[in-house]
Amino acid sequence: MADNTLGQGNNESNASGVGSSDTVTSDPGRHRRDKHVQRRRVLIGGATTAVVAGLAAAGLASAGTLDGSGESSAESGSTTVSDAAETTTDATSGVCTLNAEVTEGPYSLSGALVREDIREDKEGVEVQYTFTVVDQDNDCAPLSGALVELWHCDSLGEYSGFVGGNGHTEEDNGTFLRGGQLTGTDGTVSITSIWPGHYVSRAVHVHMRVHTDVTLTDDSYTGGEVIHTGQLFFDADINAEVQAISPYSDNTTAETALADDSIYDDGGASSGLLTLTALGSSVSDGYTATLTVGVSTS
Repeated sequence: MADNTLGQGNNESNASGVGSSDTVTSDPGRHRRDKHVQRRRVLIGGATTAVVAGLAAAGLASAGTLDGSGESSAESGSTTVSDAAETTTDATSGVCTLNAEVTEGPYSLSGALVREDIREDKEGVEVQYTFTVVDQDNDCAPLSGALVELWHCDSLGEYSGFVGGNGHTEEDNGTFLRGGQLTGTDGTVSITSIWPGHYVSRAVHVHMRVHTDVTLTDDSYTGGEVIHTGQLFFDADINAEVQAISPYSDNTTAETALADDSIYDDGGASSGLLTLTALGSSVSDGYTATLTVGVSTS
């Protein structure tokens, strides 16, 4: 694992990320990468949850609808008319909606564990993530062998490796709620975790990186290239129910609403909003969460 010393404050807007050379813009889009240093632009489309095997096709169908907002700012993450025209493919391969990447934030670490379940001993509402990674440069075909990495805070808003940064004291092993898995030949990957807690200045979210050409070790990886850095978000109404139950209710810090978040721009799946399906009749039973993530490998 990388050096775990926290050189920033507890507000993600104070930094562009540990070990990151990316520049972030000033308010209101301060977490988004500056358009002059943006390395990748990606499609993030919605996906259905009914049949995992059909995620790729379902995600492309969902991504085929532009939001029509007309915003032209690269920092806003909205699709411009010219962008849409440049990346529209034929009817058989769908339409790729470009979306600005965002900073990895101040709580990133290198060398994540490669594993399917990243919970360790952390309690919370179970979330079963399934992502389908597609390659925009190959007619949005499934991308196999890509490492999808997630990290997020626990129910009290603390990140492993940086415990205390959001006002709570607990054991810190530097690895909880961090890890990733390789996509299969169909471009899909599954990771199990918990619903994140909250902390001051940000809505509830999960961080994501997609790597290519990594070399696996016994329990981690080396090398490779990061081709996507993004964040994932949750339905506001369901999140309110989750945050109201234990252990989330033990967190008394202020929570930022999704509508007030500095990164999420109300773009739905194109801005990282997950498709959620309940695993049972109660919030505590957990959820599945799906998303199609399109990347540029060129």
